[in-house]
Amino acid sequence: AIPPGRVETAGRLAEAIRAAEPRPRVFVSASGVNYYGPRGDERVEETAPPGDDFLARLCVEWEAAARQAADVTHVAVVRTGLVLAADAPLLQPMLPFFRLGLGGSWGDGRGGWSWIHLADHVGLMLLVLDRALEGPLNLTAPQPVSVDEFTTALGRALHRPVLFRMPAVGLRLAPGQAADALLDLAPVVPARALGGGG
Repeated sequence: AIPPGRVETAGRLAEAIRAAEPRPRVFVSASGVNYYGPRGDERVEETAPPGDDFLARLCVEWEAAARQAADVTHVAVVRTGLVLAADAPLLQPMLPFFRLGLGGSWGDGRGGWSWIHLADHVGLMLLVLDRALEGPLNLTAPQPVSVDEFTTALGRALHRPVLFRMPAVGLRLAPGQAADALLDLAPVVPARALGGGG
C-alpha cells in the first residue's frame, strides 16, 4: 500500500490553493525520476509512461494529488534525479569509504544514474517559476550515466581507486525502498528543459 504522507500533503496543498485568494501563479510539486520505474538502457523523456513498482506508483499518486489544483493554477510536476553537491546527503554515506579506497559500484554497474548538480536544480526550478510552466519536467543532467561511470568519476575526483562491487542482493538488504531507489533508476533526460521548457 502507498503510505499517505506525501500524497496527502500534496492534496492538502492543492485544496489550500483552490481556496486561496489570490491564488499563486504556479504550484510546483516535486516527485522523482522513480516515476518511470526500471527501464534498462532505455532513455526516457517526460512523455514516457510510469513504471509499476512501488516508487513509481507513489510518484503517480503524488502527482495526481497535486494536479487537483490544475483547474485554478499552473501545476508543474518536477521529477528530480539524484541531486549532487559537495554536501549532498546522497553522497555523505559513500564518501568515507571512497576516501579510504574502499568505495565501489553496485549491482551489475549498468544501472542508470540520473543525476543533477544542485546549482542546475535550482536554476531549473527558477525557470519553472519564472515561466509558470506546467506539466511534467525532468530535472536531470542531459547525459545520464551508469553506476559504474559515476563511481569511477567519484573515485577519480577523490584520487582513490574503485576496486569493489556490492552485489544487488547486498543492497537489497537495506531498509525501506533504498535498493529500489539506487538499483532501478531509468536513464532519464530533461527533454523539456533542453527545449526551453516548451
